[in-house]
Amino acid sequence: MWVALLTHPASSVFRGGPRVQLEQTATELKTLGVEIVHVTGENQVGPRDVDLVHIFGAGMGTYHVARALRLQSIPMVVSPIYITRRSPMQVRAVRGVDRMMRRLFPGFWTDYGMIAEMCDWSKIVAPNTDEEGALLRHAFGVPQDKLMKIPNGVEERFAHASPDLFVREYGMKDFVLNVGHIGPARKNIRRLVRALETTNIPSVIIGRIEETEEARQIVERARRHPAMLVLDHLDHASEMLASAYAAARVFVLPSLFETPGIAALEAALAGASVVITPHGGTREYFDDLAVYVDPYSVADIRRGIEEAFGKVQSDTLSWRVGERFLWKHVAARTLEVYRQALSG
Repeated sequence: MWVALLTHPASSVFRGGPRVQLEQTATELKTLGVEIVHVTGENQVGPRDVDLVHIFGAGMGTYHVARALRLQSIPMVVSPIYITRRSPMQVRAVRGVDRMMRRLFPGFWTDYGMIAEMCDWSKIVAPNTDEEGALLRHAFGVPQDKLMKIPNGVEERFAHASPDLFVREYGMKDFVLNVGHIGPARKNIRRLVRALETTNIPSVIIGRIEETEEARQIVERARRHPAMLVLDHLDHASEMLASAYAAARVFVLPSLFETPGIAALEAALAGASVVITPHGGTREYFDDLAVYVDPYSVADIRRGIEEAFGKVQSDTLSWRVGERFLWKHVAARTLEVYRQALSG
């Protein structure tokens, strides 16, 4: 089986979840005998080149490629990686406006319209969570029999990470850790900093700092706190990042929503307790083994951090993540989805 994988071009600059999903899925699929083609601006894919194309992320960044694939009748699987706090009714209302505006003004585009069309063109739509699948069904009208969940995954190497490297470099252990991006509103780092600065708990924030006034204000506020360390991005493949997870006592991801946050899976596998948003399907991964907080409440984020920090650490969550969500398990499920897509 020959499969092409692609995601939006900006992921090569900002390296977010879709890029990690693509790369790790590709690595594990190869061990299952799948021939992988990475689609970039420098190569072309035609009906004779591949059996199927898997798109990670639905929206403006991938829409026109999907449209071209449809015109060539190349089978597609799309993982939309889409969650919103808006209700299905609100999304359907915007889609109605989108359809009307397209009729009146050809060339008018909205992300909602693009997502709906990409799901319609695909053989299989593969959400990361049941919550995402329900949203796609109710907001975009994706039929239930077209939905096949493929969970997010985690690299096994984080289970074997040692805290020693991070402890030697920064002199910190048993702290609260956040890993992600500093600046985007969805990541909610401003509220996290406000929650942490009212405690005496040592904390580390690792993230790519955006060149925005919002991000600069967050970093300046965090660095004024004597127990808070801010590091501007560690490469995902680095031993230092894995060591940071292993050195942490609590990992906190108070985003407005996540599906479910690859960094939270990595930290959990490395042995950290997890404090996380309940929005986006996170309970499907962490069950009752994480502490869930209201991301809009600074007080509740602080409450969750203090609760998790005060608990006796357990390896139950690490075991659960290792048993269910390693990339090799995800790849096996992905191959099932490909076979289903090509059988119809």
